[in-house]
Amino acid sequence: MSVTPNMIAVALGVTAPESNSVTEQQWKMWVNDALLLIDSRRVKLGLPADAIPTAKLDYVVREAVVAHVKKPDDATQVTISIDDGSSSRTYQSGKGRVTIIDEWWTLLGLTEPDGAFSLDMLGVSNVHLPWCALNFGATYCSCGVDIAGRPIFEGGDDE
Repeated sequence: MSVTPNMIAVALGVTAPESNSVTEQQWKMWVNDALLLIDSRRVKLGLPADAIPTAKLDYVVREAVVAHVKKPDDATQVTISIDDGSSSRTYQSGKGRVTIIDEWWTLLGLTEPDGAFSLDMLGVSNVHLPWCALNFGATYCSCGVDIAGRPIFEGGDDE
């Protein structure tokens, strides 16, 4: 199932826009924008096209478009002044574009690995010294195991 302007209208609790109206065209465009953002991240993470369940995809797209319809721009305050009087109204700010929040990325399973580094926990079969560069994510060995089969640098050769 795909998200339609009628579904967005139901979620907003408003009447669906007329066919081919500017509003309907905007909502369709925003649905496509949300799908583009999601597909771009899916491709970046190397996941197959069918990795995201349709129900979750439709939910996230619908909610992203509804949020954008409710807060379409980044204006935070509007002031109207006439002669000596003025009226101000403050709005909660939107991003000015369709966005997918972190909670929805998690729901879709499209979160990027976090953390600055990772440690490879190899256990006792690891003959590299604890301070060998390989244990800190490098692509080279600094203790010499790759050359001699045992540590010969950085204090590894105590004979």
